[in-house]
Amino acid sequence: MQLNGKVAVVTGAGRGLGQAYAKALAAAGAAVVVNDLDGELADQTAADIRAAGGQAVGEHSAIGSTEAADAIVATAVREFGRLDVMVTNAGVLRDRSLLKMDDADFDVVVETHLRGTFTCARAAARQFKEQGGNGRLILIGSPAGQRASFGQTGYTASKAGIVGLVRTWAAELERSGSTVNAVIPVALTRMVATIPGMAELVEKADKGEPIPADVRAGGLGTADDVAPLVVFLASDEAAGVTGQAIGVGGDRIAIWSHPTEVAVESRAGGWSADAIAEAFPTAFQPHLQAFKPDTVPGAPEGK
Repeated sequence: MQLNGKVAVVTGAGRGLGQAYAKALAAAGAAVVVNDLDGELADQTAADIRAAGGQAVGEHSAIGSTEAADAIVATAVREFGRLDVMVTNAGVLRDRSLLKMDDADFDVVVETHLRGTFTCARAAARQFKEQGGNGRLILIGSPAGQRASFGQTGYTASKAGIVGLVRTWAAELERSGSTVNAVIPVALTRMVATIPGMAELVEKADKGEPIPADVRAGGLGTADDVAPLVVFLASDEAAGVTGQAIGVGGDRIAIWSHPTEVAVESRAGGWSADAIAEAFPTAFQPHLQAFKPDTVPGAPEGK
């Protein structure tokens, strides 16, 4: 698949998943702005891309503010003449349970993930409009935004919000030919190394060793397994794909459903509390939804 002539921004691309996205987009022919708060990592990733024959520049803005988002888009236009793809990957973790989380930890996570997605997507969408549309917003979600993730209040709120934005922005940008999708990645990166049973697998991935087939089949692999979906969504071939949350990990790709009503009952004149209590066990209780994942995707059994 070729992205020749396209220009992409990837935020948080100095390592891990973001780096894999940036390198895959460049390998497909796109020119890439490699953003990372760690300027050394951003510049090294950009240098690696150039050494492999691609086009890339490093960019060091801290994701969150309007000024940072505008600067990143301006870099793409200044260096490569346009912008076609925005991948909002930058993130930070401050894992605390509800009772232990303070305002500062919550705010920094939401600032980077949710506000940063908003400001970068808005700046990109404005540039898309100047160019006549047909841009690509690829927003990075997480399984934590789809199901419960104990101890990740700010992260869960942000990632769930991002998927909500996908649907709204897809509707708003549809007429211009621009698409908006969320990627829900599961990969062996440093962010999952502290999960019980994951450290050994992360070490294998870091060393380039093969991931066990049963782990891959269960939906857990490397960052390089996720990157092809980003390349596809950036391409002309994905012009008809918008408003979706698409999971990817190891050997699996999955389409996440949109929220939908699963049980509906009507009562003339409305519902009293007593009427709800009477009807609930038979009309609604059987349809209550599981909210916790059974296991970490791809985790070895018993871990």
